[in-house]
Amino acid sequence: MSGDVHGTARTRTVTTRVPARLDRLPWSRWHWMIVVGLGTVWILDGLEVTVVGSIASRLSEEGSGLPITDAQVTGVGAALYVAGACSGALFFGALTDRFGRKKLFLVTLSVYLAATALTALSFSAWWFFLFRFLTGFGIGGEYAAINSAIDELIPSKYRGRVDLVINGSYWLGAMGGALLSVLALDTHLFALDVGWRLVFGLGVVLGLVILLVRRHVPESPRWMLIHGRDEDAERLVDEVEDRIERETGGPLPEALGEMTVHQRGTVGFGEIAHTVFRGYPRRATLCFALFTGQAFLYNAVTFGFGSILVRFFDVPNGVTGYYFAVIALGNFLGPLFLGRLFDTWGRRPMIAGTYILSGLLLVGTAVLFDAGVLDATTMTVCWCVVLFFASAGASSAYLTVSEIFPMETRAMSIAFFYALGTAVGGITGPLVFAGLTESGVVSDAVLAFCVGAALMLLAGLVAVFFAVAAEGRSLEDIATPLSALGDEGPA
Repeated sequence: MSGDVHGTARTRTVTTRVPARLDRLPWSRWHWMIVVGLGTVWILDGLEVTVVGSIASRLSEEGSGLPITDAQVTGVGAALYVAGACSGALFFGALTDRFGRKKLFLVTLSVYLAATALTALSFSAWWFFLFRFLTGFGIGGEYAAINSAIDELIPSKYRGRVDLVINGSYWLGAMGGALLSVLALDTHLFALDVGWRLVFGLGVVLGLVILLVRRHVPESPRWMLIHGRDEDAERLVDEVEDRIERETGGPLPEALGEMTVHQRGTVGFGEIAHTVFRGYPRRATLCFALFTGQAFLYNAVTFGFGSILVRFFDVPNGVTGYYFAVIALGNFLGPLFLGRLFDTWGRRPMIAGTYILSGLLLVGTAVLFDAGVLDATTMTVCWCVVLFFASAGASSAYLTVSEIFPMETRAMSIAFFYALGTAVGGITGPLVFAGLTESGVVSDAVLAFCVGAALMLLAGLVAVFFAVAAEGRSLEDIATPLSALGDEGPA
């Protein structure tokens, strides 16, 4: 059978070993292609978000070519970017579950690239705000489409570490963005109205390269299997197995386990909500806690680090990028070195441990800051240690929501919890943090740190009781697809 289930194709009941065949594959060049094609966009996201925050002062200068204030860039512009990301996640999340992973991760990257290019051409505040919103709209869609595809294509043995490193690669972009902003602010190299535009232009060029690579990333066989394209799914897995056998020079082990599904069309919002909140209430609570905790920490405390350096340690605006590059490196090293443990030690101890430990370390940093024993350098070192663990925990939030709900709801679940957590932590967080730090009073900033630490600790405690032991398990074993047939018919 061929065709699309949304057109005239007939659905039927099929028995398959496609999920088991994908999960037993050894690591190969084909998997590296997926990592590069899907993961490197986070580097672009990190680069752009960091650069915009770092060059806010330049954009507001006379002669920048953009009549806008510093507060508008970091306030209105940042809020619209977050609002766009939340909206894009929900909009594209629904389309990803309906039309497939591949179509949407090509569309979302295209939206992101077009909006970034048009941001570089900004000539007025309203233009800048509009395309910051649309840039976020594309990035929000990326979260749902990319994380769905990663988990459905990567073997279960490697799923945890790969997902964490890919989500953590955001910080490579943040590190590059911090250093790039130093160059963009150097008027000896670029004119006031040129440097910041070139930064956005560079993001477009890198994105086009990623788009070319991404064209070769296949549709998820798991999605095809359920949506009436089982023959295409079997054919794709056959090709991948042949390629890997030629690469390894030997036959693959037998795939154990099969699944019977009744193919179906689109799952409505009502069924998704009922499945997630009525069928998996503990898992829904876990996801909300993880996303809210990390969203508050990163959107409030972390991205306010530059203002802390300037206000409390008298660090010049032009060099805060160097400090931020250091904490960005700490953020990336966390998922890189701890990711393997999520697959070996297990999800529950690692998710709970990274959240709780980062919360406790943040409290310790607040105590030292309050005692007045830190300077700009030692404060940065403390943040590096905190974020080494916090970054692995934050990345595990995306891993968790993408693997613990039924496949038919995966992209929409990612989108919903990302949007909800970001709206709660990413919007209220900066407002609370800014209100506490703008006074320049140390005790107010300490309170902001403690609020962020409390949310991370609370999320960690929720994970102690509610986290799912998903390590090494098939996605279909963790959460039975709604299309799967048991003794009594479709689940």
